[in-house]
Amino acid sequence: MDHSDVGTVAAWLTEQGLKGASEAELLTGFCNSCREFGLPLDRGLALMDTLHPVHEGRAFRWDSQEEIETEFEYGPTGEGSARDNWQRSAFYYLWSGKESEVRRRIGFGDPTDFVMLDEMVKAGHTDFVAMVHRFAKAGTIGEMDCFFSHFTTRHPQGFCDDDLAILRKLVPVLALAIKCIALGRIARTIAEVYLGEDAAKQVLEGKITRGKSERISAALWFSDLLNYTKISDSAPPEEILPLLNAYSEVVISAIHEAGGDVLKLIGDGVLAIFKDEDQSEACHAALRAEALLRKKLSTLNQQRAADGRPTTDVYLGLHIGDVFYGNIGSQERLDFTVIGPAVNEVSRIASICRSVDLNVLMSSDFAAAIAEAHRGGLACIGRYALRGVKRSQELYTLETAGLGA
Repeated sequence: MDHSDVGTVAAWLTEQGLKGASEAELLTGFCNSCREFGLPLDRGLALMDTLHPVHEGRAFRWDSQEEIETEFEYGPTGEGSARDNWQRSAFYYLWSGKESEVRRRIGFGDPTDFVMLDEMVKAGHTDFVAMVHRFAKAGTIGEMDCFFSHFTTRHPQGFCDDDLAILRKLVPVLALAIKCIALGRIARTIAEVYLGEDAAKQVLEGKITRGKSERISAALWFSDLLNYTKISDSAPPEEILPLLNAYSEVVISAIHEAGGDVLKLIGDGVLAIFKDEDQSEACHAALRAEALLRKKLSTLNQQRAADGRPTTDVYLGLHIGDVFYGNIGSQERLDFTVIGPAVNEVSRIASICRSVDLNVLMSSDFAAAIAEAHRGGLACIGRYALRGVKRSQELYTLETAGLGA
């Protein structure tokens, strides 16, 4: 592999990184190209921590002979077997020290003192090199502060000096290309986690101008926890966040599984929308979410009761109407959300649940939008004045289970 080949591989990495090729595609293309130009690579692995509420990072693999999983996400490495494996790895050795490279000529008597090296020897690998490329503070996001990679060969003589010199020139370009893609993934993750999937999509498509919004018709969901204030006043402080997280999980997961989008978490309250050109479909999706929620709540409350932990219920208001969906705020701080009288109404409908001792109420507009075949399970509870809303209206509840099935 000569200098012109190095330039060809570097140019390919740059082009693919700019095009948005995935991290696994970048690693696979890099390793295959190096082999074609005579660099005896047989296995490659790259990984980088990320910024994600569940996963600590993502790893990417390539093998010249075996069909393997090319990418996977890994969880926290701070405890249990994950911590043990991490601390026995070549990457941990590099991360915790000052070296940027470590090599083991495992086919020539070097110690197999890092995790996986024994298996590599059995698979016929003769040489192993691991590298770390650290980011400066300005290039660090969360725990994403460096790029790890390792490469092996089955060549009878292992890597020669020229092979290692070429890797040292090319791997930083690979690191930059993968980091470019990872940053885009992190941006999407942060937007989806804090804005919701649909709102994140809108923002990442460039809809970030203040005051820019569209008028949409949507089924609206507003839910709160029953007696949350009372529970938070009486329960031990260390119980409050786990309780809120546990109940938020069942509410939000039910909404997402039914195709809704969560727009706001307001303390223990959740505002969500269900969009569909067919109003009856949007309402039915909201009812599917309600049915899922009740199943999840039953399971959660059984588990918490068995553990002697406080339990509660979720009360829910449902409405349908036109809202403005877009950016509201100042020039420097925006919120992508829905506004309009319908949003105010759905929160007022939810608040009435407490006074009538029902866990779900819906507006007459929502009830009317439900497909006629499903309206038999509804029961009108009377006409109510909604605080801050000019018109009083009839409210409905679910008389029988199964409307959302």
